[in-house]
Amino acid sequence: MVIIMNKQLRAQLNETPDLPGVYLMKDEAGEIIYVGKAKSLRKRVRSYFRSGNHTYKTRVMVEHIDDFDYIITDTEVEAYILEANLIKKNQPKFNIRLKDDKTYPYIKVTLGEDFPRIYKTRIVKKDGSRYFGPFANVDAIYKTIDVLKDLFMLRGCKKDLKSEKPEERPCLNYHIDKCLGPCIGKIDVEDYRQLVDRVCLFLAGQQDELIGRVKNLMEAAAREKNFEKAARLRDQMQALQEISKQQKVMSDKSLDQDVIGLIQGEEGSACVQLLLIRCGRLIGQEYFLMEGSEDESREDIMGSFLQQYYEQAPQVPDEILLNTTIKQEELLQEGLKQRTGRRVKILYPERGEKKRLLGMAEQNAEKNLKKEEIKLKYERERKTGALNSLQEYLEMEKRPDYIEGFDISNIQGTDPVASLVVFKGGVPSKKDYRRFKIKTVEGPDDFAMMAEVVERRYDRLLAEESKLPDLILIDGGKGQLNKVCEVLSEMGLENQMVIGLAKREEEIFIPGKSEPLLLSHSSPALHLLQRVRDEAHRFAVSYHRKLRSRRLTHSMLDDIPGVGPVRRQSLLQHFGSLEKIKNANISQLKGVEGISAKTARKIYDYLREHTRAF
Repeated sequence: MVIIMNKQLRAQLNETPDLPGVYLMKDEAGEIIYVGKAKSLRKRVRSYFRSGNHTYKTRVMVEHIDDFDYIITDTEVEAYILEANLIKKNQPKFNIRLKDDKTYPYIKVTLGEDFPRIYKTRIVKKDGSRYFGPFANVDAIYKTIDVLKDLFMLRGCKKDLKSEKPEERPCLNYHIDKCLGPCIGKIDVEDYRQLVDRVCLFLAGQQDELIGRVKNLMEAAAREKNFEKAARLRDQMQALQEISKQQKVMSDKSLDQDVIGLIQGEEGSACVQLLLIRCGRLIGQEYFLMEGSEDESREDIMGSFLQQYYEQAPQVPDEILLNTTIKQEELLQEGLKQRTGRRVKILYPERGEKKRLLGMAEQNAEKNLKKEEIKLKYERERKTGALNSLQEYLEMEKRPDYIEGFDISNIQGTDPVASLVVFKGGVPSKKDYRRFKIKTVEGPDDFAMMAEVVERRYDRLLAEESKLPDLILIDGGKGQLNKVCEVLSEMGLENQMVIGLAKREEEIFIPGKSEPLLLSHSSPALHLLQRVRDEAHRFAVSYHRKLRSRRLTHSMLDDIPGVGPVRRQSLLQHFGSLEKIKNANISQLKGVEGISAKTARKIYDYLREHTRAF
């Protein structure tokens, strides 16, 4: 393998330090194509540019390297953790990547609030809350949450309740005995938190401990002749016992375990199955597809999964059971120890109960991989068929694998914006989306706005010598199309394929043809164009609403007597949005720093009088 380097790369290699860190390989378009870590950046990065026994995948990757960056870290463990974050963020095509587009639901308990809430979420944050899951069965989550709320009479509202600022009136749930009324001070923070702690025990799989606690409280209440409380606790205990029976017991040991089985497909695909066992009970499962795993060893695939998954996993167990050894076990263990403050066992069982659990994970992984391969094959055939049909209908020399779509959004020329969406291989490439504020057009002139945005977009691509799309789709008819064609011609792009798609009859306008092309409403080619057009419209409208809401928020609050920039900022920081300020009562408004009772009344009255402005 002969490696040719430009002068810039040679100079960069000479300056690369002999320190631990992460390196980012980039192609000529500046896109990150590979992220790696190293104990010595100098030695590792240089190794790519030496002739040697590189794999085919590495040889192809090196051929695409035009530039690289690096980030120095204090230790190799820090580099290991940072590498996982950067792979997840940038999804480089030459890395093994944990495909995470299907997010499983978790149960979230908001421990950072005075009176915590419990609800389903698909977004895990490091915000002080506790997350339980993931769960494959969404219905089971809702049933569990409903039962726990009924048992412990936890609040279901989304209000930001403060113990020192009670509400004036409770909600309906309090009146029908479905809530203990923390909003009006009917239960204090400590007593409410005890209820929440019981919920967390249950969700963590410690049902027996929770049932025992509830039983002790019931007996204590009975001894104190508080029979109403004792009866309520008795009902809770019986319901908890019933739910506990429904969870499958996997082990007699009170251990938290993650059981992880890896299966590879015939075409290089790979699936990792995760079984979550808490206190000896199977409480959830999840599976992941690994992208970029072709020609990679089982050890490398499993290592990449563990590195990326545990960087964002809400819970780390006592033991991790694997069906495949990994090469960087010490780095993984040290990273987990830094996160949890304890050592996590990594085991490779060969017999007994733990081996049986791995067998179960492998069976599920094999089943899920086959299911995903069938879906992928169908999707690939469907998208390829749509692109081939589109190529035929538009009489293009090349199949339009790379499509860019534009749309304009404004109301009578106010807050005008434009969107650009990108589809590659018939699917959205959201990292390539762009949005524009209109700079040169005054008033409601959609034709001129579209021309401005197209010119700005392709001026930039030409300056960067980036690849141009196979097809440009304009949301509009012949007028918009002609204007865009004029701009492209002035830029020397008169041969660029561009079409317009009009909404009313779904007519496709093609340059040089007097009559529009009409496709069957069942045509896959038309469906693809509609998806591009609708996605561009959605992206433009969401940006326009954001800008308009921001402008209305500031202008509306500025018009309220007695509210200047300082108070406006305090209101927005406290409530987060104009809609929440509008829905606040006088007591809540008075709770904002710098807002007196008199000013709170003015704000309250003004926003209700001008409610139509929203």
